[in-house]
Amino acid sequence: MSQPRLKIVIIGGYGTFGGRLAHLLANEAALDIVIAGRSLAKAQAFCAGMQAQARLIPAHFDRDGDVLAQLRRLGPGLVVDASGPFQNYGAKPFRVVEAAIEMGANYIDLADSSDFVGAIGQFDAAAQGAGVFVLAGVSSVPVLNFAAARALAVGLASVERLSGGIAPSPHVQVGLNVVRAIAATCGKPVKLWRNGRVSQAFGLTESRRFTICPPGCLPLPSLHFRLVDTPDLTLAAQDWPDMREVWMGAGTRPQVLLRMLGGLAWLVRLRLIPTLAPLANLFHRAGKFLRWGEHRGGMFVEVAGRRADGGHVVRSWHLLAEGDNGPFIPAMPGACIVQRMLSGKSPAPGARAATREHELADFAAMFAGKGIVTGTHESPGHGSLYRRILGDAFAGLPEPLQRLHDLDGSKSVGGRAQVERGTNPLALLVADIIGFPKAAADVPVKVVFSARPDGSEIWSRTFAGKTFASIQSAGTGRWQRLVCERFGPFSVALAIVRDGGSLRVIVRHWRFLRLPLPRWLAPGGDVFEYAENGRFCFHVEITHPLTGLIVRYRGWLLPDADAG
Repeated sequence: MSQPRLKIVIIGGYGTFGGRLAHLLANEAALDIVIAGRSLAKAQAFCAGMQAQARLIPAHFDRDGDVLAQLRRLGPGLVVDASGPFQNYGAKPFRVVEAAIEMGANYIDLADSSDFVGAIGQFDAAAQGAGVFVLAGVSSVPVLNFAAARALAVGLASVERLSGGIAPSPHVQVGLNVVRAIAATCGKPVKLWRNGRVSQAFGLTESRRFTICPPGCLPLPSLHFRLVDTPDLTLAAQDWPDMREVWMGAGTRPQVLLRMLGGLAWLVRLRLIPTLAPLANLFHRAGKFLRWGEHRGGMFVEVAGRRADGGHVVRSWHLLAEGDNGPFIPAMPGACIVQRMLSGKSPAPGARAATREHELADFAAMFAGKGIVTGTHESPGHGSLYRRILGDAFAGLPEPLQRLHDLDGSKSVGGRAQVERGTNPLALLVADIIGFPKAAADVPVKVVFSARPDGSEIWSRTFAGKTFASIQSAGTGRWQRLVCERFGPFSVALAIVRDGGSLRVIVRHWRFLRLPLPRWLAPGGDVFEYAENGRFCFHVEITHPLTGLIVRYRGWLLPDADAG
């Protein structure tokens, strides 16, 4: 017996998010996917360019025309509004919703407008009467935010603060409708939950710094996120009665562009200019050229609350997407809804915000298929420096690495090493100033680790009787989620990255005293730790663009009692 076919109409189906929703569903053989939009030629080109097991049907659709007649002609079981911007839907913003209910079709949208999503409940009785579901905000904001927040809140007696942000890759082209939505809210009043009640702020005029870093991954740069209007800002207080504040931001890169938008937003807030909406096309064109930085994006959700014993805790969920995979995330909640319909598990009839329709586990397969990595951190953390930095990733390390880094008090280990030195005169001078060991084919090594009350650690290394030391601590501010290692007046910020069964150490920033230094002049080299024959093994290579190799030492370590 063949599976019944489901026809869905994606309004804006060849656009930024509608097109990615179609790609996520392309291999569902029981689907008829109508790619609808104002340009039939674009819809036809989109369908022709896709290889799919689903049946793709291009169609002309004008949401400013007779929506009900157009939907009846297409005959869908599900209508997906992925066009937007939902902030600019004019005098009849819910005409697609009303038409879908009247013809007996289910409806979802990718709305990110708090007013639009917040008002969808007015159609609840009509939707239940028609036996259809109407879900607004079926996107990463607010659906994924709420799913992550619920997961973080497990075991907490109360949740008092919720914040989150999205940081798209600077190399991903943002759709014009998205830019229009942002421009329209710059400097305009935004409703949000603050001090335990609905308050008012202004779009893009507030900023907060955050570092997105799933445990054991190379973090995104520490970014400033600016306040944006999302449904979460007011809806979250309905789920957590002790909520005091909700804040959501965008961490657009390059950050200079975001700072410029923040400055213009202040002009709107002060009523020196009426709106930035007319500049949306200019911003969109500028975004095609202002692209630099790593081709990676991410998002975060953070909750602060209290345990049953009254202790305060901050938990954060981090998502990291490489390359072009990030823009698929807003379409994933909608894809999950369609897949549930195909399996006979449709959402219950009625009209509501989609904040309770998904849990994090619903996205696991889609995340894995796109190489998207997630993880959580908790503060205050417990245990050694590396256990706090690596979080959940620490438990997956080989036992010799865990044993060495699981520091409580002091620890002494010993072993053997091979040391090489660079030949550049400046490299030799730097090595001597820091105290790096002399070149040798095989020398005894002793390392003493000492934990300090502030959570930092002193690493004292002795090669053939010559000692040099450094202090490692958890980074803060721009160096959050990184290990800060200080050698005399120099400090380097290190990303501790789990690479299978090894740990890689990657330089992200450096400074002299408190003066930041250019990253392109930062020391580099291949630095990693691994386990072999039950021993902790290390490979440390320190190079510099001006000197080449400074020092390279590699070898093994065991607890002093076993090192002989």
